[in-house]
Amino acid sequence: MTEKSLSDQLFEEQKEATRSKDRFRLSVIRMLRSELQNSTIAKKAPLNSEEELAVLTREVKKRHESLADYQKANRKELLDDLNREIEILKKYLPEQLTEAELASLVESAIAKTGAESKRDLGKVMGLLMPQIKGRADGNTVRRLVEDKLQ
Repeated sequence: MTEKSLSDQLFEEQKEATRSKDRFRLSVIRMLRSELQNSTIAKKAPLNSEEELAVLTREVKKRHESLADYQKANRKELLDDLNREIEILKKYLPEQLTEAELASLVESAIAKTGAESKRDLGKVMGLLMPQIKGRADGNTVRRLVEDKLQ
């Protein structure tokens, strides 16, 4: 059995959301399918699974950044909707790494690169990021690497 692409999975989920009359989930899925389509048009070729994951990650990151703005503005109803959107989008992300798994990967990358100080941060991040793509937040990884290199 071949693994479904994100686009195929979203198409099936859209049909299900339409059948169950879940308007909120349907709108989030449509938005994500639209973003994937826009990226495909911009690239002028179909997206591979890594590129689809990048679009999905970007959309989740946008919403996380908006959370702070809505909290400052005290917009509870928008915060709730945004949190629901994030939960729906996260369903399509690969399983996230735990803090312990991340720490282990960071230790391994530091050992492989021979990094000794914060000046070596780029080398460590360059080795780590392809391994964790879509499975951990880049800012969290950067923080862990900086802590280990102090």
